[in-house]
Amino acid sequence: MIAITLPDGSRREFESPPTVGEVAAAIGAGLAKAALAGKVDGQLVDTSYRIERDAALEIVTDKHPDALEILRHSTAHLLAQAVQRLFPGAQVTIGPVIDSGFYYDFAYERPFTPEDLPTIEAEMQKIVKEAHPVSRSVKSRDDAVAFFFGIGEAYKAEIIEGIPADQDLSLYSQGEFIDLCRGPHVPGTDKLRA
Repeated sequence: MIAITLPDGSRREFESPPTVGEVAAAIGAGLAKAALAGKVDGQLVDTSYRIERDAALEIVTDKHPDALEILRHSTAHLLAQAVQRLFPGAQVTIGPVIDSGFYYDFAYERPFTPEDLPTIEAEMQKIVKEAHPVSRSVKSRDDAVAFFFGIGEAYKAEIIEGIPADQDLSLYSQGEFIDLCRGPHVPGTDKLRA
């Protein structure tokens, strides 16, 4: 049995290791729908994270103190996906959360301008409506380098080459977009609103 302790001190027991999303669903359908991520023993994780041992769990909804960082992080990926759809050949480099929002650096044949922003935002809204699931996979450093070179993301491959070879790396995908990322992210693009 896996025992999950919730913030109010109550415990839920599961016969097999549950995901954060499964725990949220066991508590209630409304919570499952509102879940953006989880916090397992103080560590932020995706709703798909499987809890393999007894643990303390907080379900992160949009009211949780950590929600804004997760939403901004996921919206950065949304931005990158929209840019790559609209500007084929644009390469992504890094896209972190910052105190006032998020950003992504791109390499493209021309600089982006303020006039590009309404088109990019409209494409982002389209991707939100498409409700792509966001999924995590793991690759070795060398496999990740080969993967990103293979899809024409030379800058990303070069960044990854600087990571020690013994480290496994997490990649997140949504629709046709995939990027190296530590996560966590929302479970689907439909969770992003602004």
